[in-house]
Amino acid sequence: MRIGVYPGTFDPITLGHMDIIRRGAKFVDRLIIGVTTNIAKSPLFDDDERIAMVKAEVAGIDGDIEVVGFNSLLMDFADAQGASIIVRGIRGVTDFEYEYQLTGMNRQLNDRVETVFLMADVSLQPIASRLVKEIAIFGGDIHKFVTPSVRDAVVARIAERGLLQGER
Repeated sequence: MRIGVYPGTFDPITLGHMDIIRRGAKFVDRLIIGVTTNIAKSPLFDDDERIAMVKAEVAGIDGDIEVVGFNSLLMDFADAQGASIIVRGIRGVTDFEYEYQLTGMNRQLNDRVETVFLMADVSLQPIASRLVKEIAIFGGDIHKFVTPSVRDAVVARIAERGLLQGER
């Protein structure tokens, strides 16, 4: 059985993430979406909220897909899940440079796990969770970047935390 891991913070999960999940699930028998916290980022949603959000969003996707939280090295997580493939989405050159370095480091940690890069759909390439949050904080419409339920959660969280900026 080929098991793949698609790791990310998913804060929030975007249409770009969903595209990679749908397409990545076709390459493996089982796709595990690993939801983690990037210590370099300050998440809008906590781990449990992000895991629940991702579970809700992937519920209708065909394939054997599981959502699991983790807080360890990716290669240790992949080993624990029995994965032989890491699925990563690439939006452009900047992503590639970062992912290239990360893949090299990961190969040093565990050369039994291969990384597979999927280019984001052209229409989804500009989407980044960080930018979705920034647009929402300034009162912009994020409906083109996330599903309606995620949009509602982001807008509610920004209002709840008093983060809304600017005039709208």
